[in-house]
Amino acid sequence: MWQVYALAILMIVGSLVAVHTRYLLSAVISLAVVGLALCVAFLYLQAPDCAITQIVVEVLALIILIRATGVERDMSEIKNRKEIFAYEAIGIFIIAFAFFAFRALSYLPEFGHPVMKVSQEYIRKGLEQTGAANLVTSVLLDFRAYDTLGEATVLFTAILGAIVVLREVGRKKK
Repeated sequence: MWQVYALAILMIVGSLVAVHTRYLLSAVISLAVVGLALCVAFLYLQAPDCAITQIVVEVLALIILIRATGVERDMSEIKNRKEIFAYEAIGIFIIAFAFFAFRALSYLPEFGHPVMKVSQEYIRKGLEQTGAANLVTSVLLDFRAYDTLGEATVLFTAILGAIVVLREVGRKKK
C-alpha cells in the first residue's frame, strides 16, 4: 500500500510544480507526470479499465497542451547545462515509472483467476438477466452501462479537444 502513498506524494509534488513554475512547458510536463502517476495508481487499485482510459486521455491532453504552449518559444531558452539536467530528469522519471508500473502489474491476479466474486455472478446470471448471448456485451451495456457511457464520453471529449487544437482551419498566420 506504500506504493499508492508514494504515487500520491508524486502527484502532489507534480501539481505544486505545475502551479509554481514560470515556464508553461514545465507546467505541462509536470501535469503529465501527475496523470501518469494516476494511471499507475489505478493499476495498483486493480482498476485497469480506468488506467487505460486515463493513459489515453493523458496522452491526448499532453499533445494538446504542448501544441497550445508553443514549444518553439520555450526551446530557445534551453542551453547546454539545462539540457543535461533535462536528460537526467527524464531518465530518472522513466526508471521510477517503470519500477512502479512493474510493481503495479505484479499485483494483478493471474489470467483466469478473478479477484472479485461479482464476476462470477455476471457469468452465472448474465444470459437470463440480460438476454444477451455475448457475455461481454451484457456486462458493458447492461450491468456497467453508466461506467461505459462515462468512459466513452471522456474519450470522445479528449478526441474532440485534440481535433480542435490541431486543426489548420481558422488558425492565425504568423
